[in-house]
Order: sequence, then structure tokens, then C-alpha cells
Amino acid sequence: MMKGKKILIGVTGSIAAYKSVLIVRLLVKEEAEVKVIMTPSSKDFVSPLTFSTLSKNKVLTELVSEDSWANHVELGRWADIFLIAPATCNTLAKMANGFCDNLLLAVYLSSTCPVMVAPAMDEDMWRHPATKLNLQKITSFGNTILPVDNGELASGLTGEGRMSEPAFIVEKIKDFFFKPEICKGLNVLITAGPTVEAIDPVRFISNHSSGKMGVAIAEEFRKRGASVTLILGPSGESVNHGIEIRRVTSAKEMYQEAISRYQQADIIIMAAAVADYTPAEISGMKIKKDNEEMKLNLKKTDDILKTIGGLKKDSQLLVGFALETDNEKENALKKLNGKKADFIILNSLKDEGSGFGQDTNKITIFDKKGGEAAFEKKSKSEVAIDIVNSIIEYKNA
Repeated sequence: MMKGKKILIGVTGSIAAYKSVLIVRLLVKEEAEVKVIMTPSSKDFVSPLTFSTLSKNKVLTELVSEDSWANHVELGRWADIFLIAPATCNTLAKMANGFCDNLLLAVYLSSTCPVMVAPAMDEDMWRHPATKLNLQKITSFGNTILPVDNGELASGLTGEGRMSEPAFIVEKIKDFFFKPEICKGLNVLITAGPTVEAIDPVRFISNHSSGKMGVAIAEEFRKRGASVTLILGPSGESVNHGIEIRRVTSAKEMYQEAISRYQQADIIIMAAAVADYTPAEISGMKIKKDNEEMKLNLKKTDDILKTIGGLKKDSQLLVGFALETDNEKENALKKLNGKKADFIILNSLKDEGSGFGQDTNKITIFDKKGGEAAFEKKSKSEVAIDIVNSIIEYKNA
């Protein structure tokens, strides 16, 4: 399937290096041409002989060896894609800040091909603000960061930080080569994140939505060639280049932005957690704490999903989300029919690892033709793949 594709793999010093052996094996089985670069510390975990035997190419570990040197510029131009797996916390920091103290980093800094990174580290390292900042910087350079898994770690603890499984990484490489054009020509409009409803200049009503799910869907459509507009409420999520971002704060602003843009969209995905109610009056001054109680008058916000459901053309596909705590399926189907949507994506707060602020999600997709598809808990990046696949399959049926 990948015959003739040139894939360069960089391996760094992590116990997860054993997974890279399986990646090389799977890629060679797909008839890809694979070359491997190893950092000196990675040789403590896997021998260069293992990689050279599987890849049928010499493995390079040093910039200079005896009387010759490795041409890092040539390597960076040879590859169609450069996968760094595993990428340790140390290597991520060096990539983010332009360090060049080994062959792998020299190739990374001089490569002209797309770069895909599969992090691997302990959970505390993964969650550290410095790592998050490094990941944001690497992403801003145009590189693709693959999600980490949640499970047993080398420290003996259980949590986030495990490198993605080899089969998943190989599928992402296949996606890179074969899926970019599948959505070419499609205009996709997505709402994501929370809304913030002001009470006075310092207080507001909101919810715990992070915007992660909507951003992941936007990036998956972008990777497949679609023209994507993301209407994003207050969120700290970073968004890759190539997506038009319209930042809003309140439900009213999100409504106005969505209504002004939905007519140009082929696919409309309402993933935002829009406030159902907003203060009837906003105080221009900070409300003083003079009384034992404060009564807040609320009014309904405009229902974006329902409004667009009543206005959209038959050629447009409308997707909504339902986060439920009880009677999940019944409420999701009620929303599907009542809002005149084509899809409703259900997640339940009863499912561990689902809901606001999580890096994982567990969904069930319902469509207006009576279809129902349940998925296991996955990272939100993987859930986005399932959602986009379902939408494209439905649209092309």
C-alpha cells in the first residue's frame, strides 16, 4: 500500500523504543522504504542491529563516525515524512528551542518534509507546564503531535504519557499519504469551547468545556483537505495553522457568528457548549456584596443548533452534540429530531473519561436515518477520526 513512500524514523532514549521496532516492521510490510536514526541514548534500549535488520538500511547514530559524516541535509530531503518515535521530554525541549547536539536533531532542523512526533514519558513530565509549552511551540512550527495513551508507565504508575501503539501510528502515516484530499472542496463550519455570560464586569456564568473535542474535529477535517472555519469560545487550546479561527465570548456572539457563516458551509458541526441561559441584565458596575442573597434573573439564549436546523438546505449536513446524565439515548434522539439535525453525537457524564476537560471521550453517533454506532473510549484525536469518518461515509452514501 505504501510502496515507494520514504519514511525516516528517529528513535530517542525511552523504554518505548521497543514499539518503534514494531513500527518499522509494519511499514516495511507495507512496502515502504524506511531509514532509522537513533540518538546515542536510545542504543541503551534497542540495538541499531535490530533496526538495520528490519529496515534493510544502515542505521545512523552519529554526525561523525571515524573518517566520514552523516549528511543530515540529504536525509531531511530524502524523506516524505519524518516520524520521531518515541520522542522523550528531553528531545521535545530541544526541538522546541532549536538545540542541535545530535544527528537526529540536526536532521530535524534541516528537514523539508512534514514531521510527526509520538511523545513518550511519565505522567508528571507529560503534564508539566514546560512540556505543554514545548508541545505548543512544536505544533506552531507545523509539526503533528500524536496523542499519548493512558495506561501503565515505566515508573510503575498508571496515567497519561504512554507512546501511541504502533498500529495507530502506522494508520496516521497512511492518513498522511492517502487521506489529505478526501475532503478537498468541502467547507466545514465548527463551533467549539464554552461561552461566557457576563453578570457584571468581574463575574460570569460558564461551564467546564475546554474546546478539545471541537478543535480535534477541526484539525482532522483540515488534515483531509477541507476548508475549515472554527468559531471558538474562550479556550486555552492551541489550533494548527490552516484553520480560520473566529474567537467569541458570549452565546450571543457565537450565535451571530454562526448564523452569518452557516450558508457557505457544506458541513456544520455544533460542538460548542453554549450557555442555555444568560443574565437578563448585565450590571455596568461590580455588584457589591451587601446582602445575604443575590437573585439573578436569567433569560434563554438563542438556540444555534435549532435555528440552523430550520434554515439549512438539504445539501447541508448538520451535526450536534448531546452531553447527558440520564436517559441518554432517549434525550439524544429527542434532540436529533427536535433540532432537525442529521447527526447527534452522544457522550454521557456517567462514562469514565468522558465529558468536559478530559483528553479522552466515549461516544455514540445517531443519524436521522436510524443509524446508531457506539465507540469505545479513545483519545479525542482518535474520536475525531471516528466522527469525521462517519460524516464522510454518510455524506457519500
